[in-house]
Amino acid sequence: MVKNSLFNLKIEEELPVLDYRLNRSGKRSRLSGILNTMTGFRLRFLFAVCMQVAATLCKTSVYLLLAWFIDTWLVGGDHSVPLFLVGFAFIGLSLVEGFSSFQANHQANYTAERVALRLRNNLYDQIQRLSFSYHDKVDTGDLIQRVTSDVDAVRRFFSEQAIGIGRIFFLYIINWVAIARIDLQLALTTMVIVPLIFVMALFFFSKISKSYEAYQVQDAQLSSLLQENLTGVRVVKAFARQDYEIEKYRKENEKKYKLGSKLILIESLFWPSTDMLCGMQIVISFYLGASSAIAGRITLGEFIAFQALLNWVIWPIRNMGRLIVQMSRSLVSFERVNTVLAEQQEELRQGEKAPEPFLSKQITFDNVSFSYDGKNKVLDEVSFTAEAGHTIALLGSTGSGKSSLLALIPRFYEYQSGSIQLDGMELNQIRKEDLRRNIGIVEQEPFLFSCTIAENIAYGVERDVNREEIMQAAKDAAIHESIMAFEKGYDTLVGERGVTLSGGQKQRVALARALLKNPRVLILDDATSSVDTDTEVEIRTALSRLMKHCTTFIIAHRIQSIMHADLILVMDKGKVIQSGTHDTLIRETGMYQRIFDIQTRIEANLEKEISDAG
Repeated sequence: MVKNSLFNLKIEEELPVLDYRLNRSGKRSRLSGILNTMTGFRLRFLFAVCMQVAATLCKTSVYLLLAWFIDTWLVGGDHSVPLFLVGFAFIGLSLVEGFSSFQANHQANYTAERVALRLRNNLYDQIQRLSFSYHDKVDTGDLIQRVTSDVDAVRRFFSEQAIGIGRIFFLYIINWVAIARIDLQLALTTMVIVPLIFVMALFFFSKISKSYEAYQVQDAQLSSLLQENLTGVRVVKAFARQDYEIEKYRKENEKKYKLGSKLILIESLFWPSTDMLCGMQIVISFYLGASSAIAGRITLGEFIAFQALLNWVIWPIRNMGRLIVQMSRSLVSFERVNTVLAEQQEELRQGEKAPEPFLSKQITFDNVSFSYDGKNKVLDEVSFTAEAGHTIALLGSTGSGKSSLLALIPRFYEYQSGSIQLDGMELNQIRKEDLRRNIGIVEQEPFLFSCTIAENIAYGVERDVNREEIMQAAKDAAIHESIMAFEKGYDTLVGERGVTLSGGQKQRVALARALLKNPRVLILDDATSSVDTDTEVEIRTALSRLMKHCTTFIIAHRIQSIMHADLILVMDKGKVIQSGTHDTLIRETGMYQRIFDIQTRIEANLEKEISDAG
């Protein structure tokens, strides 16, 4: 029994479903949008912030206790409080600070990982539900970049930047109040640097945002190039184009290097500038603090505490600027993620239910026109009627519109004009889910998943299937014998993109997958192009039995493959220029007759050469 477990995974803990489509409101900023992704974990993150406050209070209390200890116990000689209690107080404050810091980091990181988990799940779910037209215009590498690198940048926002800014804020406020308790004038001098750091941080924030966005776009371009090269590595090696590909990759990598260098340069300018300001502030504050101690306005213990507290006021502000600059990366990445999440999903359940039984009468194309870009027509006023249970074949040169025509039947794309009716119902009014559940498709370049052959064959069926059903589908597709030749048979693992199988074997496995679905409509997009003549005869014999129970659309380039079809459509430049059966078309002057004559002469010459060689 095959349960398709690889393809129906469930998350152990259900996460709240969020509306991430921020551009619908047109008002929500990037920052409020990224904070919205924390829905469901806000209390946990608030607890992390509270723990951070507790840790900061403990740290500040240690310095204030130190000032008291120096002034009262050491200098003043007041030993009314035992030394061991003072020691326990220091140790206790340090332990509470350590525990609070651990809890703050743990809860913040937990929130960050859960947000990243949910974002990845939502992105993957969204990508599955986007239309064919979206995937046609977006690079695969760019989507991979957004699901991986950009989501990780959002994760770092919660694990490092958001909690870091909260920590810095409370460090500054609590320690500034502690300094003000010692001497208000000294506390006020520490505030001079704050507006300068913020102005610099905001200036670099805008600069880094633009540079980082350009860097991420180029990084995605590089990922797309790598993915494309790995997919087509056989073509590269077959045509000895390694040097060309290396040079192409080197140029794109050089662009990424330049953008990365520019980004690093901008960031590098920020750190020395803030370090210089912070250093000047510390020197001035130390001088004023020492002067106050010498003048007797503050005690020795208060001066030592002031020195320690000053570091926890000045350097956190410097780090605040650093985190604000780093936040620019996270917000840019969030915007890139949200761009995908904001795309309109393909509505699979919108419309009316398909008629029952599915396709009992006919499919009618009436002056149907279609264009991918809204300008150049791929199909131009196509009209024909396909009776239920019949076989309709499409013949024509590359780019004539054959595959585009068949892509309209499962509503992968929507036609712009004309009418397609299924048993009297307008096709674009029928739910896509119902259409695709009743349609089996074998592509010209079939895709196999990295799992067993049995799981690949069972992939398209929404129920548990037994091994006998899988084997019968394989036999109908003339692939059973080839599968049994493997050591593990149907349990043989198929490599990435099915590389352990030949092209013809992959095509027949894909055919078995479609046949196991037992569809009411079967679409074969040149599905026998990668098999030999004998295997094609076997497949046609098996299909002839199955086609009695379904309506079949076939794209083929060999007339021998389609001559028994009930209706043959000859296409050229998006138009149906001839239609009829083989017997009628062979007697008409036109493209079909010319193709038939050419293929007949080629086969005759080939047979003659074989007989002469024999």
